[in-house]
Order: sequence, then structure tokens, then C-alpha cells
Amino acid sequence: MQPNPQIELKTKEDIRAIALRTIKEEASAIDNLSEYLTDDFEKTVNLILQSQGRVIVTGIGKSANIASKLVSTLNSTGTPAIFMHAADAIHGDLGTIRDGDIVICLSKSGDTPEIKVLAPLIKTLGNKLIALVGNTDSFLARNADFVLNTTVKREACPNNLAPTASTTAQLVMGDALAVALLECRGFTREDFARYHPGGALGKRLYLRVSDIYKGNEKPEVQMDDDMKSVILEISSKRLGATAVLDGDILTGIITDGDIRRMLHRDTPFQNLKARDIMTHAPLTIQSDILVADALDIMRKNNITQILVMDDKKYAGVVHLHDILKEGII
Repeated sequence: MQPNPQIELKTKEDIRAIALRTIKEEASAIDNLSEYLTDDFEKTVNLILQSQGRVIVTGIGKSANIASKLVSTLNSTGTPAIFMHAADAIHGDLGTIRDGDIVICLSKSGDTPEIKVLAPLIKTLGNKLIALVGNTDSFLARNADFVLNTTVKREACPNNLAPTASTTAQLVMGDALAVALLECRGFTREDFARYHPGGALGKRLYLRVSDIYKGNEKPEVQMDDDMKSVILEISSKRLGATAVLDGDILTGIITDGDIRRMLHRDTPFQNLKARDIMTHAPLTIQSDILVADALDIMRKNNITQILVMDDKKYAGVVHLHDILKEGII
């Protein structure tokens, strides 16, 4: 693509200054939101918590994009929500709204033609209307039951036209609402996992050690086994370590590192037994803990494999590679 000769190229410093100015403008817009919190915010939270219906979130233009994101956040944190585009609503999609549903309408001006048609219709249906709006004197604000004020002094756009700071303010106010609802519901990590079963995020919240260690070999030697047996066991099971047992009781672990350190000892390795080089009372985890928690333990102890116990019985090994293969980092 040929450069446009009509475009004035900026220096690296100029471009960085534009970025910093935008960030500061939007940060200021967010900071001002704390001044706009009123009793309407608390009333909105309680209204949704007590409702038997759903939350219908609507808007037009860039506000519709933020509305769609808010719906995703609400659904993933325990508040059933549906997105309804404001323009589509007045052309047939108004049937989305049921008795008992609460409607949140996002708009910067609160005076767009679609909003002026939609707001009275929602009131006629008997549904509660929440305005998440940047103009508290607007048509939308006057017709809403509760108002969440997202006024911004100006957009980050140098022409004060492109929705930038205003959509950021809408996003943050929506997140504040979703988090307030989440905490009031007592929404737990387990609840979050139920709504996010797929991908790395879901795995962090539900995948347990018992789901992955069984796919590995189970390296083990007895305390009096010689070094050849130990080395063959570690090599054949390919986990970089082996458990050391006394009968069926776990007493230690031998890793690749222990083998390398053994070679620096004065005692000929042919005369050594597993008991002579093992690490006593090794670190272990229970098979029912989350893989994410197992990873945290391994990181804190700077180890790449860990022995797994099923109650008080040695069950197998989890290697760092097993965890990374599941996409958990």
C-alpha cells in the first residue's frame, strides 16, 4: 500500500503523546464516575436482585456494543441477561421483553430518535427502565425509573466527536453494576466455573489433578533397590522422577537432579541404594485438588513434578508439562 501524501506523518514522540493524552482523558472520565453514584445505583442493584425476570440491555451505535459486553458479563456472573438492539426493538424485537424483565438502556445523549420511541413503549409494557446515560436532563433520563450517570466532560477524540471516553465510562459503570450483583449474590469461584467450562479459564476453575495424573505412568521403586533399577525406572516412565516406597508406604522421591548429584559423591554408585539418595518426606498433593492450585504449589517450590496421593496412598505423578499441555499457565 502506497503512503497517502496528504497525511502528515507524526514523530514517535508525537504518537506517544497522543496515546498518553487519550489514556489520561479516559482515566479522568472513569475517576469522575465516583462523584455520580447516587441512591439510584443501590436501588438498581436491589431491583435486579429481587426480580424474577431477566435483564434486557439495549442501546444503539457504540452504546449497543457496550450493552452487548455488559450482557456477557452479567450472564457469566449469575445474572440472566439478553441484548436487544434499540433499532431492532422498535421494528419487531420488542417481543423480547417479558413481564418482570428489567430494561437497562445505554445512551450518551439519551435523546436519539430510537430511544425516544423505545422508552415510552417499555413504560407502557409495565417494565422497569434503568437509564445508563451521559445526559441526566435527557428524554431517557426523565422517563427512567432509575438513572446511572455516565456523564463525561469531553471525548478523548480531539474533535470531541468519536465515542471514546463516553463508552469507557459506560463500560466501567456496567462493570460496577455487574460486580455489585456478583458480590451481593455471593457468587463463588465454583459458580464461575459452572458458567465457564470451556478453555483455559474453565480448566483453571474445574480441572482437578485426578483428571490428568492417571494418564501418566506410575514410577516407583523400593528403598533397597539399586541405582540401576532407579535409573531405569525414571528413564522408562519419562517423568523425571520416581517415588520411593517402603512396601506400599511413600517414604521419598528421587529426581533426575538427585541422580546427577549422586555422580559427584565419593561412594561408588554401584554400592548405593534408593534410600541413600532419596529426598525424605517429599512434597505431595491430594488427587482432588485443582490443577491450578497444584501449579501454584509447584511454582512456589520451584519443582517440575510432584507426587500425587489418593488419601494416604501414593497414586502417581503430575509433571509441569501435563499442566501446560492443558493450557493452564
